[in-house]
Amino acid sequence: MSSHSQPVPFTADDYRARMARAADAAAEAGLAGVLVAPGPDLVYLTGYRPVNTERLTVLVLTPGQDPVLVVPTLEAPDAEEAVGAPALTLRDWTDGMDPYAVTAPLLDGRGRFGISDNAWAMHLLGLQRTLPDTSYVSLTDALPMLRAVKDAHELERIAAAGAAADATYGEILKVRFSGRKETDIAAELAGLLKRFGHSQVDFTVVGSGPNGANPHHEAGDRIIERGDMVVLDFGGLKHGYGSDTSRTVHVGEPTAEEQRVHDIVREAQEAGCKAVRPGVACQDIDRAARAVITEFGYGERFIHRTGHGIGVTTHEPPYMIEGEELPLVPGMCFSVEPGIYLPGRFGVRIEDIVTVTEDGGRRLNSTARELAIVE
Repeated sequence: MSSHSQPVPFTADDYRARMARAADAAAEAGLAGVLVAPGPDLVYLTGYRPVNTERLTVLVLTPGQDPVLVVPTLEAPDAEEAVGAPALTLRDWTDGMDPYAVTAPLLDGRGRFGISDNAWAMHLLGLQRTLPDTSYVSLTDALPMLRAVKDAHELERIAAAGAAADATYGEILKVRFSGRKETDIAAELAGLLKRFGHSQVDFTVVGSGPNGANPHHEAGDRIIERGDMVVLDFGGLKHGYGSDTSRTVHVGEPTAEEQRVHDIVREAQEAGCKAVRPGVACQDIDRAARAVITEFGYGERFIHRTGHGIGVTTHEPPYMIEGEELPLVPGMCFSVEPGIYLPGRFGVRIEDIVTVTEDGGRRLNSTARELAIVE
């Protein structure tokens, strides 16, 4: 797919299949069903993207039953327009009715249900009050693989988002860094992501000098100077799917130590990417990257997991972290982003999105991983 072409649209049948798969997965996990609140899970399963408000909207998926979407009456016309609407039954409720009483007959009153992580507490508590014998578990815990395996059309969108992030990095290397605030560079990154087709920018981390030692440093007012190492980490959504890439640049020539730390992170990132193949546990990607950094004596300075899944959100399961024994499956997409952080001095991170193929892994970011020199 070229950067300007539109992706293949998802159809009602795609959403029907996703909802059926979710209901089957719930049954396999011993759940009575899945309750999906507005947010990424609902978009993924139905194509419907309502505002998330105090009025209850919930998709009920139960094995062997047709999917039902409970919606406020005033939002029913929008729900009917969703691409996945033909694959489900709408049940609306009007202001003044008890939405939990409308939802209750759809649920097994003694069942255990998976529920979206981002469901409002007031909605979950309302269901529990109406059906006191039900119990709930978050979807991340109950069905971590719900959105993890991407089909060909999803992969195409994630690849397009990655290409847009790569184009953004190519352009940012041309701008002046020294004498400007971190927020200036962050604003340029955001503008470039949008120029290259992102509908939403989720983060633009610009960590210069000592700020680079904080992995999630929000760009601030620090003036970037010659001699600074600068961590760039940016991404968002294009065609509804995420991008996320990190590169570390240097303003002027680096010291031998700065170059060496960058080389170690690059080697660790390479090891993490090379470890990707079907059947390998998620934690083995973390172990492969961490082993390199530990070997060179910086193990204590790699202070976060090696990666996270990506899809309709920029962070989602699975996570590349010690203790996660979930095996990799073709179609999974996740970041490989080791780093070294030296408090008060500088940090280095290098990140690509990788997808699992039938026999290994494929990077969806292809910009140079060498330490780039900027002005």
